[in-house]
Amino acid sequence: MSRKPPREFVAPAQRFRIRYAKRGRLRFASHRDFQRAFERALRRAQVPMAYSAGFSPHPKISYANAAPTGTASEAEYLEIAVAEPCRAEDLRDRIDHALPPGLDVVEVVEARTPDFIQRLEASRWRIELPGIDPLVAKEAVAALLKEPDVVVERLTKNGMRKVEVVPAVVDLRVVAAQSSAASAPDPTEGCAILLLVLRQGTPAVRPDDVLAALRSVADLAPRVPPQVTRESQGPLAEGGNADDITIGDPLAADREA
Repeated sequence: MSRKPPREFVAPAQRFRIRYAKRGRLRFASHRDFQRAFERALRRAQVPMAYSAGFSPHPKISYANAAPTGTASEAEYLEIAVAEPCRAEDLRDRIDHALPPGLDVVEVVEARTPDFIQRLEASRWRIELPGIDPLVAKEAVAALLKEPDVVVERLTKNGMRKVEVVPAVVDLRVVAAQSSAASAPDPTEGCAILLLVLRQGTPAVRPDDVLAALRSVADLAPRVPPQVTRESQGPLAEGGNADDITIGDPLAADREA
């Protein structure tokens, strides 16, 4: 059987940067699961995608700093290239409608500036620890931040990898909240919430690395799995104290260009 001829190469007419969210049960979808769902959504939405050349063409999609499987996120980013001019708002509506509930397109902006990945300098995370007293969590955080560094091990596809945690922690604080019935066996128990800002480097330090460090230093171990949400990621601005730490909008430069 003869091979199909290669798809004719068409130079991209536009590029768009997309912010999307992983919510609810879809936080358990892996990055590969999302890639498949997103490509199917592009076909259903009839987005005129630009493709790579050759006998195995694939749509031009670039993914950036995907959140770990099991974590929710309000700030995931990717970039697509299209073969025909499109309107950003129209793309947002069509792709969002084609994706399953829980994978939601928040915003689409035409890419007008370079170095987008470099702008994703840091992430802000919210980590709910059901059943953990906030005072206990504060003591554990204080113990961790006193350490010059804590090394934890993470299992990767290439085996165990050692990760230095403390240098990546820009800010880590504890606030109290009442845990919900969905997140704790006893809804009357307290729930400590960690507000965490991580500098994104190589290798990237993840929230589960910070939790492993807290367990190593202070034996802090929730009885039920923590609920982790990435609230934002973007350029990092550090002031004179923790209250001056901000994470900017990485799409702002494209809107202003």
